[in-house]
Amino acid sequence: MVVGERGAGYELACDIIFTEYLFTEYLMGGSVLKIHPPADFELARDVCSYGYFVLMPNAWDVSGQRLFRVLEFDEKPSACVIDQCEDGKLRVRFDRRLDRAQQSQARVQISRMLCLEMARDDIRAFHRVDPRWKKSGRGRLFRSPTLFEDVIKTVTSCNVTWPGTVNMNRRLCEVCGRKSASGAYSFPSAKKLARTRLGTLRGRCRVGYRDQRIIDLAKLFVSGHVDEAWLTDPSVSDDEVFKFLISLPGIGPYASGNIMQLLGRYSRLAIDTETIRHGKAVLGMVGTDGQIIKALHAHYEPFGEHKFRSYWFELWAHYESKAGPAHLWERELVSKAFTAANL
Repeated sequence: MVVGERGAGYELACDIIFTEYLFTEYLMGGSVLKIHPPADFELARDVCSYGYFVLMPNAWDVSGQRLFRVLEFDEKPSACVIDQCEDGKLRVRFDRRLDRAQQSQARVQISRMLCLEMARDDIRAFHRVDPRWKKSGRGRLFRSPTLFEDVIKTVTSCNVTWPGTVNMNRRLCEVCGRKSASGAYSFPSAKKLARTRLGTLRGRCRVGYRDQRIIDLAKLFVSGHVDEAWLTDPSVSDDEVFKFLISLPGIGPYASGNIMQLLGRYSRLAIDTETIRHGKAVLGMVGTDGQIIKALHAHYEPFGEHKFRSYWFELWAHYESKAGPAHLWERELVSKAFTAANL
C-alpha cells in the first residue's frame, strides 16, 4: 500500500512501510533524539532478532533499515522512526514535538525495547559460554517498550498459529490503541485494557478465551501488583520470578519462560510445539514429546544462565537458513506465511 491522501492510508500507517511522504509531512517538524548505544549495538541485527519486531505497532522498513513504531505517553502517543547513523548513534524522529519529560520517557522506552542497558560484558559472557554467536555479535533480543506489552504479546502467542498472533495484536492496536499525529496506532496501555469490555476484546479484537485474562492482567499492572523493578532485581532469584509469573492469570510454564527472557533472565527455556519441532527437525531428537522435552533440557543445560539465548539464536539461525536474513524479511510475508510448516 502506498500512502497518498489523508484517509485509510494514514489509519493503516502502522501496517505499511513508513513512506517518505509521512517523513516530509510529520517527522520533519517533530522532536529528534540522538541516543548513544553500546559500541557493539547494531540496529538491524538487534531489532530483527525476535518475532515481536513484526507485531504491531512495530514495523521494520527493509528498504531503509529502520524501525517504525508508536510510543505511548500519558498525554497522547507519538510515532517515531529509529535509524542508525554511520557513527553508530541512533537517531529517533517523532511526528510531534515532545516536552522534556516525554523525551526522557521515550529514551527509557527505547532503551528497554533495544536492550541498550545490556553491557558488553554480559554479551561477552554469553559468547564465552556459546562461542557460536561471537562472530555475528548476537546477544540482544528485541522486546517491547514496556513489560505490560511484552506480557500481552506473550499471551497472544499461546495456543495459536503465528498469523493468529499477528492478527490479535493488530486488532488490539486498531481497536484499543490511540492514534498518533500521523494516524498510526499505539499498543493499548494497561489502564485502557483494564477498563475494556469483554465483548470488545473477544468480538472486535478476536482474542478468544484470552479476553478475561487480558483484563485481569491489565488490572494487576494498574494496581502495581506486577513490579518490574522487583522482577529485574539481581537479588531476586530466577526461581522466585518464575513462581510469581506462573501465578498470574493465563501465564503457564511456556509464557513464564518467555516473559523471563524478556526481563533479561535467560536461564529457562520456553518450550512449546515449535521447540519440540526444532528438537526433531534440527537436533535430530526422537521419541515422544515428553522424551524430546527432557532431551532438550539436557541439550541446553551446559549453557547455564544463557540457555534461552543459545536455544533462540539456534532456532533463529535455522529460520534464516530457510527464509534469508531477518533484516530483509518483508513484514506482510512474515506476518502471513511465516509458520513452521512453511519453513
